[in-house]
Amino acid sequence: MSQHPESLAAAIARAGSPVEYLRHASSKPTVFPVQPEFTNWRSEQQSWRTSVALLDQSHHMTDLFITGPDALKLLSDVGVNSFAKFAPDKAKQFIAVNHEGYLIGDAILFYLEEDSFDLVGWHMVLDWVQYHGETGDYDVTFERDASSAVRQGDPKQYRFEVQGPRALELMEKATGSAVPETRFFGMATFEIDGVQVRSLRHGMAGQPGFELFGPWADGERVRSALLAAGEGLDLVQVGSKAYSSSNLESAWVPSPFPAIFSGEGTEAYREWLPASRAGSLAGSFDSAAVEDYYLTPYDLGYGRSVSFDHEFIGKAALERHAAEQQRQKVTLVWRPEDVAAAIQTQFESGVPAKYIDFPKARYGQYQVDRVLADGRDVGISHDVGYLTNEHAFVSLASLDHDVAAPGTEVTVVWGETTPSAKPSVENHRQVRIRATVEPAPYSSFARENYRKN
Repeated sequence: MSQHPESLAAAIARAGSPVEYLRHASSKPTVFPVQPEFTNWRSEQQSWRTSVALLDQSHHMTDLFITGPDALKLLSDVGVNSFAKFAPDKAKQFIAVNHEGYLIGDAILFYLEEDSFDLVGWHMVLDWVQYHGETGDYDVTFERDASSAVRQGDPKQYRFEVQGPRALELMEKATGSAVPETRFFGMATFEIDGVQVRSLRHGMAGQPGFELFGPWADGERVRSALLAAGEGLDLVQVGSKAYSSSNLESAWVPSPFPAIFSGEGTEAYREWLPASRAGSLAGSFDSAAVEDYYLTPYDLGYGRSVSFDHEFIGKAALERHAAEQQRQKVTLVWRPEDVAAAIQTQFESGVPAKYIDFPKARYGQYQVDRVLADGRDVGISHDVGYLTNEHAFVSLASLDHDVAAPGTEVTVVWGETTPSAKPSVENHRQVRIRATVEPAPYSSFARENYRKN
């Protein structure tokens, strides 16, 4: 007989609390089953700024295909976005909150055709949508294509990304024709080497780009055609190391802590959700109250995507958060000498600082580090890593408004109070690293051009 996986509710009961369970969870922060480096991650990071990069996104995200006459209604009931003008061949960053207005997560929603959608991203918000679709009064069906970290067999679709100042040249060479004008997050269909390819127009780190997708069986043919078209354009294939750090340039926080561990309606959800999909918690912020880890969409700069033109889960609470915004998203540029001093401890006797990996230093799915100013807590630091294009070690952070101005000096506490049992955590001691507040995105080019390309 097959056994049902342990529910999140059961796992929390066994551990004693949500924080205790997540702090010691064994899940890895990021799994990208793609070649780590084709050349080296430094050159690969540079390629999306200087020429054209080809990235394989086929394996690390989950697709949730949602079809049926009530599919749009379900998405509207769960999502904070406006759906008034949403139509086939468009996409958007879909965002959901719990009943108290705290963030569940975000993903990219593709409107494929009438009554047919593909929600792509980390599974947190996909799980929330599927739960409400299955337990609510909706005429919808779901097909889930999990990431290659947990799926058996090939993905349902390939998904390639081409990014950089020469991306448009690459597409014109690959298709043999002029690329039609497409608005940001609009979709178009191309033919590449006799294969029909759907494309999403968007940018990464402010550079022009296209996300190409279609049936898995066509993937290698499309990839080969792109590589051939890239000859003479300095096309660079990007591995998982460089790709995992690209969000730091565009200032997207890929896995914010999901507000599913308390609040209205979440008890039944935790019974439904397998514990294996709950994630893991890392960082120096250490509170026994799980609500202290929750975020609002405004903490991550998602206010422009919130629309109160419809009824949705958490609307009334989110209206209150909108009127009382406490924090804003920034980039923290870590002091090079303090980063170097933390790394230096690996070569000294005694207990070293928490290991700092390059280019991405996050060591839990949810990275939550303390940020201090004048000795007081003023926010949290999220994803962290190194940007070759900026020659800087940075993290994305949500800070109180009074310390969020560019140039403000703060301190990041690096390392856990007591080393947890996560496989990614070794015996270490906490250190304090000075940092300077800068805008998010940090790159001025990305800030000024992200939604134009």
